Amino acid sequence: MNRLPKTLLLITLLAGLLPAQDLATVLKKGQAVYAATCTGYCHGESGAAGSAPRLSGRGFDQAYITGVVTRGVPGTSMPAFNSGISAADRAAVIAYVASLNGIVSPSLGAAVSSTPATAKLTGEAARGRALFYDATRSFGRCSTCHEVDGVGIPVAAPIAKIPADVSALRALATPNVLNVTVAGESMPALILSRKAQSVVFYDLTVAPPVLRTVAASDIRIGEASPWRHASAIASYKDSELSPILVWFQASRAAKN
Repeated sequence: MNRLPKTLLLITLLAGLLPAQDLATVLKKGQAVYAATCTGYCHGESGAAGSAPRLSGRGFDQAYITGVVTRGVPGTSMPAFNSGISAADRAAVIAYVASLNGIVSPSLGAAVSSTPATAKLTGEAARGRALFYDATRSFGRCSTCHEVDGVGIPVAAPIAKIPADVSALRALATPNVLNVTVAGESMPALILSRKAQSVVFYDLTVAPPVLRTVAASDIRIGEASPWRHASAIASYKDSELSPILVWFQASRAAKN
């Protein structure tokens, strides 16, 4: 089912918090609030990465953006903005970040697909690409952890070797996922770096995974976690994963 009309409705409701202003004006205001509140030490301009992860082109959906801006991300430096800024400013910055993720077009004021434009595909390859970015699965879609053609969240490294079949895709090894304990809480973590002063990892207990930096003295790293790639793609049937593999092959062939 196509959810774009609902997305447009959400954006329209946000815009309604700023009376007598069209969507383009709301987005301009949101950009100004973002520049004053979010850039500098944290996020970069236009959603680029700073000390905090980039926000543009990551496939975030409206509900996630609203939740993070309103409630923050516990255990990170991302604060909650349910107070401290006005409801109108909060609505505007939410709409602006949504526009950075393909939910709304700043120039047209209309909802657009977040699926990236790539070489024309047909048949199973086209179906596979759509399934990879399928927004109706929320964070159960592949692009929650993988970035292709500039869209998605690059939690995991690009797949260097395309699995031979669906069984191999479900059974992909996760050698860098370890059990870690922080403040008495145990969690599966994808370790990115381990230094004398700090450990950087993705917390896999939430979706999308949260990038965390913890002082080395505050974390205990254990053995390999039972977390497996199969759990991240549980929303897909084998008949849906098969065309995704066809798309992988077609994309690689087009680049060679």
